[in-house]
Amino acid sequence: MEGFLLAALFCFLIYIFNTIKGRFNNLENDIQKLSKKIDLLKTIEKTSETIPVAPIPVVKKEEFKIEPEQSNQNTFEPAQPEIVKDTIPVPILKEEVQEIKPEKPLFPIELQVAPTREEKIQKPIIPAEPEKSFWENFKEKNPDLEKFIGENLINKIGVLILVLGISYFVKYAIDKDWINEPARVGIGVLCGALVMGIAHKLRKNYAAFSSVIVAGAIAIFYFTIGIAFHDYHLFNQTVAFSIMVIITAFSALISLSYDRIELAVLSLIGGFAVPFMVSTGEGNYVVLFTYIIILNVGILGIAYYKKWNLVNILTYLFTVLLYAAWLTKDLSSDKPHYFGALVFGFIFYFIFILMNLINNIRSKGEFSKTQLTILASNTFLFYGAGMAILANYHPELKGLFTTILALLNLIYAWFLYKKFDLDQKAAYLLIGLTLTFITLAIPIQFEGNYITLFWAAEAVLLLWLSQKSKINSYRFGSIIVHILMIFSLIMDWNKYYNGASPLSIIINPIFITGVFATGSLFAIWYLLRNETENSTIFDISFNPGKYRRIVLEVGFVIAYFTGLLEVIYQSNHSIESIYSAIALPILYHLIFSALFTSYLIKRKTETGYQGALLLAIANIVLFTFWFSNYPFLEHKDIISSGNGKSIAFYLHYISLIITIYFGYQLFQIYKKVDFTFLRSRYFMWIAAFFVIYIASSEVMLHGLVFMNSPVTVQDIQTSPMYASYKSNLPYLRDFIADDYIGLARTKIIKTGFPILWGILAFVFLITGIKKQLKSLRIIALSLLGLTILKLFLYDISNISETGKIISFILLGILILIISFVYQKIKVLVIDENKTEQNNETK
Repeated sequence: MEGFLLAALFCFLIYIFNTIKGRFNNLENDIQKLSKKIDLLKTIEKTSETIPVAPIPVVKKEEFKIEPEQSNQNTFEPAQPEIVKDTIPVPILKEEVQEIKPEKPLFPIELQVAPTREEKIQKPIIPAEPEKSFWENFKEKNPDLEKFIGENLINKIGVLILVLGISYFVKYAIDKDWINEPARVGIGVLCGALVMGIAHKLRKNYAAFSSVIVAGAIAIFYFTIGIAFHDYHLFNQTVAFSIMVIITAFSALISLSYDRIELAVLSLIGGFAVPFMVSTGEGNYVVLFTYIIILNVGILGIAYYKKWNLVNILTYLFTVLLYAAWLTKDLSSDKPHYFGALVFGFIFYFIFILMNLINNIRSKGEFSKTQLTILASNTFLFYGAGMAILANYHPELKGLFTTILALLNLIYAWFLYKKFDLDQKAAYLLIGLTLTFITLAIPIQFEGNYITLFWAAEAVLLLWLSQKSKINSYRFGSIIVHILMIFSLIMDWNKYYNGASPLSIIINPIFITGVFATGSLFAIWYLLRNETENSTIFDISFNPGKYRRIVLEVGFVIAYFTGLLEVIYQSNHSIESIYSAIALPILYHLIFSALFTSYLIKRKTETGYQGALLLAIANIVLFTFWFSNYPFLEHKDIISSGNGKSIAFYLHYISLIITIYFGYQLFQIYKKVDFTFLRSRYFMWIAAFFVIYIASSEVMLHGLVFMNSPVTVQDIQTSPMYASYKSNLPYLRDFIADDYIGLARTKIIKTGFPILWGILAFVFLITGIKKQLKSLRIIALSLLGLTILKLFLYDISNISETGKIISFILLGILILIISFVYQKIKVLVIDENKTEQNNETK
């Protein structure tokens, strides 16, 4: 170990020596290059001075590319060959040209001549030099390879061999016990002191270099005391720990004296390494964390005084790693120290919160991204540690712990913004943390709809906060919280509406929660009404226009289900008959759909018209084939049971009016939508079919209601099946009710339908003639033909004389009226056909 220590010391000194020598060589090379450039510039200046005076032919050489102008004709006029030969010998000119010939193009010469000319000369475009390889850089720095090997490489190899030799000698001396253990420690301390002395001598002229040497000396001190404690047992743990604390304090003072952040970092690393250097495996966490707290306060004080942010970051990272490693091990032990872990965790959390706040209070500047990251991560890490501790310590306090942390962040935000008027981003970040922990506190501490209520409010607050602070993370946080709110609301619906506890009408927790959630969605839609600019975070783009439409659509969906589920629950618990109870949700659905359709039409957009059209068609189909069946089922239930209220029957009138409204809107807006099918002849036939079907269903329903009465006891006793089903009277009641309804249905089909269809055919005909709709007139004639065919093929059989007389007379009158109408207004029909033919020929 001692040999290794000495070898490392000598290597370190060699490295320092070679570094200094390399810097001096580089400096010498730079000075030589500068000297050459200065000589070159002096030569160029002399040349530029001689050019305008001597009328020599050299000016005409292509190398300079300078032609004489008219204005300077006297100066640059070429002389006679005889005169040139007599005055200036040619060999002297050649020598001058050879002396001033540069390695690169002589741009300075052109700049010297340029001011005497009227035309402008553009600066040459110098292409970027390609990046040199390692070997090219090496050859440039060391052009003489022999000199590099002889002066630079050989001495390093020699020193290394010498160090190895001395190391082997020291190791041999230690193995032979020539140097005892205290002497070895003394040698280590002496080497450290020697290195420290060298650093102190160099600190004025070579500050950066001396700080590196100081780092080596401090490292020697640490390792020497560590070896003396662990290997030689010269000190006990307390003495070794005290000596290392003194070394750490000394290192911190040196960093202040030298004003070097590197030494402060070294002091920090050494300070955190001290407990591990003197550890025996039986640690006292109170002493450990007390020492770390003192160390943090001291190091952070130095960083505050010198404004060394790197020291703050490293102190934070080392503390987090140390505390996390200890907490993980402690919680898995047999007797965890819950209270102590929570106390020390809070102290560390509070120290680093104050570190960020105090630094910015002093500088009154904006928080950097690093500082904001420490501020947020410190809070979340402490929260995670606290929740892990309380999970087995006091689980009932987890919600309170979360709330307290939220309040602390709120206090920090108020402290920053109100008292010191500092960076708004940090204040908004702390407010966001406050809202986040309140969001977490609700599901942790409470149950049921309270979670949904708080999340709905928080989503709106986060978006509002994002708009005020311009922090995009709050905007995305609002989206996440709103998604959580929707899932929470769905779980609340399942819990409350399927639960055993009764709910009052409207004034109940789940309905109020649904209304509040709907309101939060529409509030988001309102806040985004004026936003158009996209924002991005983590490569995720936020489009306010699209999100506004999504929120609006989701808001209508939530509002629809909030009311629908409430109506279904209250009707099922208040109305005995299932068929009567379901009539209320049907009515709610149609009313909501009608209002939404009206809203879409008022928007007067292509999308709005399309949505209203599809909604109208869907509700007409639903009413025709599904909703209209429940009054029939209710009627049968009343006839069979002998009691009950006709709720579905009376409510169906409102449903019918709403369905007629859908049909009216359908014919009002179908021309405004680009649906080809709606303009085809098939659409008219389908629409006529729905009108006939709904009208026939209404005639059937009213006929059954007015013709049938509930099954009485006398009807049961007089039934021929009474003897066989005396023990199963409910089945007998249903059988008798089906029989009554079947007979009434047959009478209505044979008597009422022919009259109804004849009236409808007349209405279609009149409408087709008035609106000049040939397809509708054909439908009227087709329906009339079908009615006549049905009358003679089906209705005439097994019908009473009274019914037969009424049907034939009324239908005959209708046919005659239709024929008379055709004769009366046949001119309109002929003119219409002529108009159509003319349009076709054109």
